[in-house]
Amino acid sequence: MPRNEPTEVTGEWDGERSAKRRKAVRYAVPVAVAGVAAATIGLVPAFAGSGSPDLPKISAQDLIAKITKSDVQQLSGTVQVTTDLGLPTLPGGTGAGGFGGAEQGHGGAGGAASPQSKLTELASGTHTLRVAVDGPDKQRVSIVGNSADYTLIHNGADVWAYDSGSNSAVHHTAPRDTHRGAHHGAPEGLPKGLQSATPQELAKAALEAAGDTTSVTVGDTAKVAGRDAYQLVIKPKQAASTVGSIRVAVDAANGVPLKFTLTPKSGGPAAIDVGYTRVDFARPAADSFTFTPPKGAKVVNGDKAAGQAAREHGKGKDLKDLKGRKGPKDFGGLNVIGKGWTSIATLKGAGAPGGKDQLAKGDAGKFLDSLGTKVTGSFGSGHVFSTRLVNALMTDDGTVYVGAVDKQALIAAADAAK
Repeated sequence: MPRNEPTEVTGEWDGERSAKRRKAVRYAVPVAVAGVAAATIGLVPAFAGSGSPDLPKISAQDLIAKITKSDVQQLSGTVQVTTDLGLPTLPGGTGAGGFGGAEQGHGGAGGAASPQSKLTELASGTHTLRVAVDGPDKQRVSIVGNSADYTLIHNGADVWAYDSGSNSAVHHTAPRDTHRGAHHGAPEGLPKGLQSATPQELAKAALEAAGDTTSVTVGDTAKVAGRDAYQLVIKPKQAASTVGSIRVAVDAANGVPLKFTLTPKSGGPAAIDVGYTRVDFARPAADSFTFTPPKGAKVVNGDKAAGQAAREHGKGKDLKDLKGRKGPKDFGGLNVIGKGWTSIATLKGAGAPGGKDQLAKGDAGKFLDSLGTKVTGSFGSGHVFSTRLVNALMTDDGTVYVGAVDKQALIAAADAAK
C-alpha cells in the first residue's frame, strides 16, 4: 500500500511555511485535563488497531497545515496515559514521581481534591482519563482509579475539582478573560500543570520546538481509536539530545492529534505515550459539564483558600527552611544556555545550602553517591542524576544544570561556565 515519502521539514522553510508552523499550535480542541509536565507513553498495541489504512500521500508541511486548520471544538472519549521516565525509587518504595493516593492529600486548597495534588500521579505508570469538550468554556476530565475517580470540570465561570475517594470538592472561579483564545488551548481558569495530558497539548509543545534543530517527516499511516491517521515524525538533529523521536498520529479526516509517543534515544519502551482509545466528535451531552456536590461532601472555596495561603506565605510561615530565599533570583538566577533540544537550564546556588563543597562531604556525599554518578571536570566535581529523558548535574559548589541532554553535554556546559 502507498507510503508517504520522507519529506523533511527544517528551519529553512519560506515565510509562509514558517507561519504555518507557528500557527500549528492553534487547533481548537481545548481539553483541559490533569496532565504531566513531561509526558511519556509506552507503545500500547491497543492504540494502533489492525493494519495501516491506505491514505493519499501528504507532505510534512501539508500535514502540519492540516493540524493548523483543524477547527474541532466538540469531542468526548477515553485517553490512556503511560509514563516511563525511569524515575528513581525513594525510601519506602515510592517513585520520585509517584503519588500516595487521594486519601493522603497533598496540601493546598481542598487537600485531596485540590488539582495540584494530582500532578505527580500522572508522572509514572498507566492511567485512564475520560474527557469531554464543548467549545472553549466547557471541559471535563476524569482520572479513573481502581477504587475512586477524580474529576475536573470547567463550565463557564465555574471550575470544580471532585475526589470521590475522600468525597471532597474544591470550587474555583475562572478568570474573566478565560474565554479569550481558549479554543487554542486549555482554559486559563484551570491549573497550568493539569492541561497537558492529551495528544493535542503534547503535539503543540513538540511543534513549537520544530526548527533548524529538528527534522519533521511523515511516517506510515496508522489506526488510532478506530480512526485513520497519518503519523508526523519529529526527530532532533542534535546528537546530545536524549530524545530519539516523537510520533504524532493525526486524524486524517479532521486534523486532530490522536496519539503522542515520545521514545528516548536509549531505546526501550516509549517514555511518554498518550493516545485516545475511544473518541467521538459529536457534541457531548450538556449534563457532562454540570456538577453538584454529593450529599455529605466537604466543599472548599478554592479562591478563599488560595488567598489565605498567599497571605501566609507572604508572612513567611511556610518558608522557614528556605532561610529567606524567595525565588531563583535569590539563588543567583535561573538561566538557559544552548538552543533547541539541547537547551540546558542552570540555577546557581540551589544545591549547596550548607556552603561550598558540603554536598561532597560526609553523609551528604554518601547519599548523593547512592543516587547519582560522581563526575569531575574543569568545573570541579559533582553528581549527575539521570532519568530516561532528563539528566541533572549538581556541582559541589551548588550550581545545577538540567536538560534533556546526555551527561557529557552537562559536563561541557559546566566547564564552559568556568
